[in-house]
Amino acid sequence: CSRWEEEKKEDGVKWMQLEHRGPYFVPLYEPLPEDVRFYYDGKPLKLSLATEEIATFYAKMLDHEYTTKEIFQNNFFHDWRMEMTSEEREIIEDLDKCDFREIHKYFVEKNEARKALPKEEKQKLKEEADKIQEEYGYCILDGHREKIGNFKTEPPGLFRGRGQHPKMGMLKKRIMPEDVTINCSRDSKIPEPPEGHKWKEVRFDNTVTWLASWTDTIQNTLKYIMLNPSSKLKGEKDWQKYEVARRLKDVVHKIRAQYRKDWKSKEIKKRQGAVALYFIDKLALRAGNEKDEGEAADTVGCCSLRVEHIQLHPWLDGQEHVVEFDFLGKDCIRYYNKVSVEKLVFNNLQLFMKNKDPTDDLFDKLSTTFLNRHLQHLMDGLTAKVFRTYNASITLQEQLKALTNPEDNIAGKLLSYNRANRAVAILCNHQRSVPKTFARSMQVLQEKIDAKKKQVEEAQEELKKAEDEFEDTKDAKAEANVEKKKKLLKRLEEQLAKLNVQATDKEENKQIALGTSKLNYLDPRISVAWCKKFGIPIERIYNKTQREKFAWAIDMTDEDFEF
Repeated sequence: CSRWEEEKKEDGVKWMQLEHRGPYFVPLYEPLPEDVRFYYDGKPLKLSLATEEIATFYAKMLDHEYTTKEIFQNNFFHDWRMEMTSEEREIIEDLDKCDFREIHKYFVEKNEARKALPKEEKQKLKEEADKIQEEYGYCILDGHREKIGNFKTEPPGLFRGRGQHPKMGMLKKRIMPEDVTINCSRDSKIPEPPEGHKWKEVRFDNTVTWLASWTDTIQNTLKYIMLNPSSKLKGEKDWQKYEVARRLKDVVHKIRAQYRKDWKSKEIKKRQGAVALYFIDKLALRAGNEKDEGEAADTVGCCSLRVEHIQLHPWLDGQEHVVEFDFLGKDCIRYYNKVSVEKLVFNNLQLFMKNKDPTDDLFDKLSTTFLNRHLQHLMDGLTAKVFRTYNASITLQEQLKALTNPEDNIAGKLLSYNRANRAVAILCNHQRSVPKTFARSMQVLQEKIDAKKKQVEEAQEELKKAEDEFEDTKDAKAEANVEKKKKLLKRLEEQLAKLNVQATDKEENKQIALGTSKLNYLDPRISVAWCKKFGIPIERIYNKTQREKFAWAIDMTDEDFEF
């Protein structure tokens, strides 16, 4: 039997045997050479080791936008002073008088030198990294050797956060064995902590899938070492996620009928839940959990929308009952959208906004917990996220049916695939900033197109000459020459078409991130089936890492799969 279909364990038990080496700790700090100095108020100042290490974190980021932000500077300076000796603290009182430029230059040059290493040296470094990967990057889980996802602890540094994160610039301390809890099986060889250290705790908990964990001191959250996405455990979890979304397909019409009915409910809480669910279903919004103020950036989801985040237009751009959304969603990505909604939804929103201030909650009677409990009641395992997965996958499947032309060549079919993927990314609001290299690479592509056009024109002239010659002589050699020139022209025209498709694809894709939906929201079986049906090599859709993650789907899917 395939590794995806081995015997099932009893509920809650994730493994019977788990053995690993524990996390790989990043190397300790190497002091700066004597001739690389830190200056305070124009004078060189020798720093203690701990203070110097933190100074290098800031120095490395000098050419980054972060170090220009006041929040970042203040948080860094506060945390840096906490780690200084009392003598240093007396001298260093003003960040503006600190000069990190020499340290910055040292690291830039060190980086350049590493890039410029001869091939043999780079190969040596790669071999060393591979050795660490071999030793720490695998575990034994129920007799299978499985790859671990992130087996290294995070190096110390300055916290960045996304968007205007209130904690940016704070010091992320080095993780020590004393911070780490190990999880493995009782009868396994328990990992040894580095010499002179001990683990915080060793557990034998087979109801969880993590191998080690520690507390992130900045966010106060737990960080875990988990298995790689290609592992059997993660693959099964992924497969289950899409199976739950497929179950939604059978009941979604009932759920939609129910929330429409609830728009007219006598209970305001029910109405709010029904409108929120309509947004989650129609616009693939995230649920939006409650967050502590000052702990994270001010981002919202559906349930946490405030009155200021939407505007109502009875009539706009030739459509009626338009809701204009404008808010910062997960990772501080702006969600801006104008949507024509049903009249009852529009009326309800007017009611929910009545006599409220801009900063009041739109759905003031509603919490994510209440909404998810309600969803669980509608279908076992249903959460707001399942709607996102379901709507993303179903959109991909429908778009592929609508856009794929069986007559197209591979390049044309791939463009259709990317367009279907783009429709999903737009639905899920997966944006990216235009890559810095975009203009240059577009220009290179345009130059290739121009050169190819010229070749096509020349080939057309050559063909015309050959045909004229054949008209005059009517001999076999001239006829063969005509055929040869025709073939050449056809080949060049195909190459030109392919380049044009590439340019279209690149332009349409510059602000859209396709990867997020591809990895997290789209049932891979839809893509595998599409590839098999139209004879497209899977590696044109999924790179090596993605093929490993989706091995379960590639193994079990034929071209007739329907989500």
